[in-house]
Parts: sequence; structure tokens; C-alpha cells
Amino acid sequence: MLMEVKSQLYVTLLSIKYALQRELLNKFTFISNIVFMIINNGCFIIQWIILYSLKDNVGGYSFKQVLLLWGVAAFTYGLSRFNFKEAFSLPDIINSGKLDNYLVQPKNVLISCITSSVEVSALGDILYGFIMIAIFGPSLLNVTMFIICGFLGALTITSISIIFSSLSFWFGRTEMITNTVNSLMTNFATYPEGIFKGIIKFMFYTFLPLGITTYVPVQLISNFDIKYLLFIIFGTAFFVALAFIIFYKGLKRYSSANLMNVRI
Repeated sequence: MLMEVKSQLYVTLLSIKYALQRELLNKFTFISNIVFMIINNGCFIIQWIILYSLKDNVGGYSFKQVLLLWGVAAFTYGLSRFNFKEAFSLPDIINSGKLDNYLVQPKNVLISCITSSVEVSALGDILYGFIMIAIFGPSLLNVTMFIICGFLGALTITSISIIFSSLSFWFGRTEMITNTVNSLMTNFATYPEGIFKGIIKFMFYTFLPLGITTYVPVQLISNFDIKYLLFIIFGTAFFVALAFIIFYKGLKRYSSANLMNVRI
């Protein structure tokens, strides 16, 4: 079992490496995508600078905590989009029959699919995240928790996309649903948790687990508490397991539908 996991991890890293090498063929585009993504993220901070010049607290967050929130959100988003880009294109892959390419490979179908290409601009988000944690407070504990939470959050974001994308196995074209969920996860991640109340806040700890990906990590880094870290770890494990279960249940239907298409 351990050897299988090690082998799959090695293959996954090779897949990401080769995808990155393909992108590096055009170095100007590669570098410009990263730089403009950093600039794009930086521009949004201007609105917070203006807002905090008028008041000291927004939704229970200080200005430095908002910078940390943006750093965590950007880093998490960047890791998920760079390492698992195709997880956000799964509905199209499923409906267009492109999943066939991965079914014939002697590797994990889901992992092989979602790591088959990279999003270069996401490296800008990753670098931007490190800039924000450096401004917030680059202590060893802060940076360590930042990196751990970033990787766990990336797995959660990717899992949510896989879960909703897998609905395509049963309901056909579900791109709009998946894109809406992914957009909500991205857009709301950069707003302080305290401004949300009631059902919306409940959703951020269930269907759209921003609590796991951004809000609790900010609390953990701001004021370390082991219970926050355990919450993030167990929450991530739950959504990753759920993503694999739903995808592979759906994959059984895809095989049947694909054979039908071949006959036609």
C-alpha cells in the first residue's frame, strides 16, 4: 500500500513537472503571467487601505489580518490551480469524452487527469501569498502554519470542484454549477468572516468550506491553537475522501455511457 502511494506521488510530481516544462517553452508569456497576477492582486489591496484609513476594524479583522487573509486565499488558490488545474475543467472533460485518455493509463484516473496541466499565472498567487505573510509577520511558526494551511486548503478547494464537477456523470452539462461554486469560493475568500451572518456563514463551514481554506487558517496563524489545526486537517480529509468517493461512483456511469457512444 505504501509503495503504491509513493509510486502515485512520484508519477503525479512528474506530470506536474512535464506540464510546467511545456509552459516554459515561452518564457516571456510565462514570466508576464506571473507578474501581472501579482499586480492584479496588489491592486485590490488599495481598496482596503482606503477603507482602513476611515476605520480601524472591519468584520473583526485588523488591516494586517486582512493582508493575511488575502495571502492565505491567494496562496491556497494558487496551489490548487497550479497543481490541479484540470480539476476546474472536469465537467468539460467528462462530457467531451476526454476522460478516455486517462482510463487507459496504469495510474489513478482522477489524479492523472487533474495534474495533467498547470496554470502558470497561479504562481503569481503563490508568490503574492508569501509577500503577504512576510508583511504580516514572517516568524518560523507563522510561515510553517501558512504553508501547511495553504496545502490543506488547496486540497479542499480542489475537492469541492471535483465533487460538483462529478455531477456531470449523472446530470450532463453542469459547468454553470461548478463555475458558480468555484467563483463563490474565490470571491468570498478575501472578505473578513465577521461581515457574514446566519445562513451565509453556515454555508462557509459546510457546502462552501471557506472556514477550512481561509478563515480558520487566519485565526490559527494570528493566534496558534492546536484545535484550529486539527479542525483544518479533519475537514480537509473529509472533503478529499468525499471527492474520491463521488468521482469514482460517477466514473462507473461514464464507462457505460462511453461504450454506448462507441456503438453509435
